[in-house]
Amino acid sequence: MVALQTGWQRITALLSSRAVEAAALLLTRFALAGVFWRSGRAKIEDGSWLSISDATYYLFREEYTRVPLPPVFAAVAAAMAEHIFPVLLVIGFGVRLSALGLLGMTIVIQLFVYPEAWWPVHSLWAALALVLIARGGGMLSLDTLFSRPAR
Repeated sequence: MVALQTGWQRITALLSSRAVEAAALLLTRFALAGVFWRSGRAKIEDGSWLSISDATYYLFREEYTRVPLPPVFAAVAAAMAEHIFPVLLVIGFGVRLSALGLLGMTIVIQLFVYPEAWWPVHSLWAALALVLIARGGGMLSLDTLFSRPAR
């Protein structure tokens, strides 16, 4: 029984290490960034960097009518946020703020665009964002690098 307990303690110590946490937070950052990056790219004209497509404007004018913002502003804000926040998550800079922005977008999408998609889609996005808001970007982020005191 003692050997089993000792083995369990070793496994949990290993799984609780900073390296495992860093890897988990990095994967969380990439997973959340990937979802919103792909959505952002779908809003852009093919072959351009950030030229918002007519189809995007149409969606915000005709389909996403419950969003309580002017359609043109909402289309531009969504497209820009879906490009800026994912890049910041991937490089690990402003992780908590970026995750908070994407959580806000998730809430808006849930309430005003696709209210039937809470389970499993939006709940997972919210969970990823909340982990990053609570824990930050981890050891493998620019936030951590810049927060270290100079020697």
